[in-house]
Amino acid sequence: MASTTISFSDRVDHALHDAALKTALARATGRFIDNRAEAIGALSDADALRDTARAIRADALAHLDELLVQLAANVERRGGSVCWASDGEEARRYIVDLAKARGVRTIVKSKSMASEEIQLNPALEEAGLEVVETDLGEYIIQLAGESPSHIIAPAIHKTRAQVSDLFAKHLGMPPTDDIPTMTQAARVALRQRFLKADMGISGVNFGVADEGAVVIVENEGNARLTTSLPRIHVAIMGIERIVARMEDLGVMLQVLARSATGQKLSVYTSIISGPARAGEDDGPEEFHLVLLDNGRARILGGQYAEALMCIRCGACLNACPVYQAIGGHAYGGVYSGPIGAVLTPLLQPDMPEAALLPQASSLCGACQEVCPVRIAIPDLLLRLRADAVKVGKAHPVEKATMASYALTMNSPALYRAGGRLARLGSRIIGRKGRIRRLPPPLSGWTRQRDFPAMQGSKSFGEWWEEREKKRSSAKETP
Repeated sequence: MASTTISFSDRVDHALHDAALKTALARATGRFIDNRAEAIGALSDADALRDTARAIRADALAHLDELLVQLAANVERRGGSVCWASDGEEARRYIVDLAKARGVRTIVKSKSMASEEIQLNPALEEAGLEVVETDLGEYIIQLAGESPSHIIAPAIHKTRAQVSDLFAKHLGMPPTDDIPTMTQAARVALRQRFLKADMGISGVNFGVADEGAVVIVENEGNARLTTSLPRIHVAIMGIERIVARMEDLGVMLQVLARSATGQKLSVYTSIISGPARAGEDDGPEEFHLVLLDNGRARILGGQYAEALMCIRCGACLNACPVYQAIGGHAYGGVYSGPIGAVLTPLLQPDMPEAALLPQASSLCGACQEVCPVRIAIPDLLLRLRADAVKVGKAHPVEKATMASYALTMNSPALYRAGGRLARLGSRIIGRKGRIRRLPPPLSGWTRQRDFPAMQGSKSFGEWWEEREKKRSSAKETP
């Protein structure tokens, strides 16, 4: 997790002045946006597919208690074990105790945001276990000692030069900017890790209740090695990540891949339904499913339940102008971007400055536009802002600003006077329709971008009044 000892504003300021970060984000998010648009555009009726996906997620949440019981029963019927973890501490304790009881020494992990959420790696390392991330992006940030910056692309903030430096330092690879060469170096280093690992830990994209199966979607093949080579497989699943039946899964896989990376389907879709059966050569001796609550049940049924529809595709991050400017680490929590600004205050309400995250949005609606299940993220952000004000977490400057705004908007005379002053000031300091530097306390608006100068010497009201007078005069003229 990104450090929260540094204030939110300082993290943002640091990100805005990081030239390498800007370059990496622009390349990656731009590519994701273009790929998604092409993939969605190729569908004959994308809107109908998204509507169906939303209905599936809504139905699953409405029957979550029943589906989870069904999933757990079917997992156990197929020889697996189920841990119901009410919070991160219970989940960590179960996995650490299991590792100790089975004499585990080395662990390989495929990408899992849920494991990041409960800070699993530090707990395993504290218990004396060796843990290696095997997703290439996760492996890169593990070597760098950092946390994921994106839901589906953990190392999106890294340039190839930075990755080359990391691999030269940790893997002894000669410096290069050739991506296949760097990928091969990581593959060679990780191959032996798979072969000697005692336990594999994965996330879960979807649980399928009627089959007692978990589904893992990936593009590298590392998840298949993580879940099949070690003798123990532990899958960590947020309780909301469930569908009722296989037919539902087919729809969700279509919108997930297209929204995340612009693919029709991801390269590998693994459906796992327990440990290896008698006569099967592949698969673990033990399968353990950790069903993680960690605040989700508290959200269910309330005004923020819609946030639990999220399928972690990352499309809202790619489309968000704020994320494009500051990346994921500035948010301070596990989940970043628009959906992170909603989930972090809900799942990690005690995180310092979590209440400020909903402010990191222009409310432009791009996130909702690209969301495969049409989550009304701007509405959720506005509700969280209102909640912060109600409990006294609004900044004093914000309070003063809103009080001044309310006073002005309730007084026609003040409103008109303010408009005249703004137009006058805009003409004085504006150049060619742009204001490059505003005075304090408005200087924050122009620290990283220009501000548009007000156009014309008249307000809209004055212009409209003159227009109507002219129209009336024209009608009266014989």
